[in-house]
Amino acid sequence: MADQNRNYQKELEKTIAQTEADGKKPTLLLHSCCAPCSSYVLEYLAPHFAITDFYYNPNISPQSEYEERREELRRLIDEMGLSNSVKFLEGEYHPEQFYAMAKGMEDLPEGGERCFLCYEMRLREAAVKAKELGLDYFATTLTISPLKNAQKLNEIGERLAKEYGVAHLPSDFKKKNGYKRSVELSAEHHLYRQDYCGCVFSKRQA
Repeated sequence: MADQNRNYQKELEKTIAQTEADGKKPTLLLHSCCAPCSSYVLEYLAPHFAITDFYYNPNISPQSEYEERREELRRLIDEMGLSNSVKFLEGEYHPEQFYAMAKGMEDLPEGGERCFLCYEMRLREAAVKAKELGLDYFATTLTISPLKNAQKLNEIGERLAKEYGVAHLPSDFKKKNGYKRSVELSAEHHLYRQDYCGCVFSKRQA
């Protein structure tokens, strides 16, 4: 049974403190959904990790929306001056995989089982890529959103970590005013802020 009382932000702080005490800067595969959500997360993590920012989001449609979010993320990484410790990596874009996964769940409300499977689809690819690249950790920016289930995201991440043998970095980036800071950074960098999560179902509900 899931522990509802876990504080993933505290766990992240403990991990960072330990790596700094060891004099290390571990490698991290960070799954990013968009530039606004990534802004604070990159600012927070870049001093402590060598980050490969992984844009893998087959759920996003139409393709023009997918491409706009990708280019905004590229621009943000360049503008933030984090290029020395942040590399950009784009995953393959096959939206048909998302539709196959969502089949039969098209009418479920946002935040339910369809979303949980979408979390897993993206986190699984992040774990696979982290293992392929020989990186120390994988994580996702998704926990910064007040609309995303951070506990579920961390549970999925931990399960995949055991499956693939790559450590999952715990997170709840909305804590410590993380979401508020992402809004501020979005304004500073004039980022495009979308009004729906990404898929056609979330757009319809929005």
